[in-house]
Amino acid sequence: MTDARPLTVGVPREVKPGEHRVAITPDGVHELAGHGAPVLVERGAGLDSAFTDEEYAQAGAELVADAESVWARAGLVLKVKEPQPEELDLLRPGLVLFTYLHLAAYRDVAEALLARRVVGIAYETVQEPSGALPLLAPMSEIAGRMSPQVGAHFLERQQGGRGVLLGGAPGVRPARVVVLGAGNVGLNAAWIAQGMEAEVTLLDKNVDRLRWVDQIHRGRILTLHSNAASVQRAAVEADLLIGAVLVPGGRAPVLVREQTVAAMAPGSVIVDTAIDQGGSVETSRETTHADPVYERHGVLHYAVGNIPGAVPRTSTYALTNATLPYAVELAIQGPAAARSDPALAHGVNTAAGQVTNPAVAEALGRRAVPLEQALPESGLPAA
Repeated sequence: MTDARPLTVGVPREVKPGEHRVAITPDGVHELAGHGAPVLVERGAGLDSAFTDEEYAQAGAELVADAESVWARAGLVLKVKEPQPEELDLLRPGLVLFTYLHLAAYRDVAEALLARRVVGIAYETVQEPSGALPLLAPMSEIAGRMSPQVGAHFLERQQGGRGVLLGGAPGVRPARVVVLGAGNVGLNAAWIAQGMEAEVTLLDKNVDRLRWVDQIHRGRILTLHSNAASVQRAAVEADLLIGAVLVPGGRAPVLVREQTVAAMAPGSVIVDTAIDQGGSVETSRETTHADPVYERHGVLHYAVGNIPGAVPRTSTYALTNATLPYAVELAIQGPAAARSDPALAHGVNTAAGQVTNPAVAEALGRRAVPLEQALPESGLPAA
């Protein structure tokens, strides 16, 4: 990008049902403004996260009356969740969109980004050389920490559950909590569940990861190697089953089949945190904060696609802490930032009407085009 002028950054209000987060805090706006980037914030965008319009204005943002103006004037749009149906017509060629995309689960969004030739950069596929996912980690941690809390609520009888207290009582067995996956979500879920004095079993294929959990938690969390048989046995015995398996950019593997769900005790609860990647339980379908659970085979399913949206102030701070350095890069350099930052390069999912991330391409049944081909040295999408 030869033009030294930073991109105008736009922050629209989130419109996904039950989504109360906003893409940036006032402190984040102040940081972008300090680098010379104009920032447009839709009025009311931060209210559900307890950030006032005045705070954004004082940080240097221009308050804009409607979302259409934000999308039209911005070169870089920062969001939390993937564009919703009413936002797809606001996409345009050359726009840089930086948000959680989860295109493996939202094909209509993928098609719109490709048709409109948007540079779509997904928080969840920004990946460091170590394999770490720095922009997914904070929301995974929050989703993981909320999962036992949510599960405990729906295990209550008046919520339709078995009437089991997660921590039990003296002389009474605690709830059995099974966590599938020892990534950021799973580790945090297991940690909080054992802190609530539940009987916790954590399954993963990575024995070194399980060994680390064993050493840290000193037997308070039972670790099991994950395979089809061990998952089935553990799931059937669970009062609360938490699905927490991630394939970066791809669809989550289905680990729990319908017949296993049917064998679980009536009133048990499933929290499928992988639902925004398609879900790790065969009977899962996405729900909302307004209508979070449904029953299948006598088992309550909680499959909200934006779990951290329930605690938006905490989540917005955590998200901005992680995304801000990359947002500054993109504002200053435009899409060319992805050519000089390997982690950001992994984050590019679409450009010039092509899919550039191999895992996303595989999930969508498309051919991946090398980033250098879709984004020439200028950083502008190829014609």
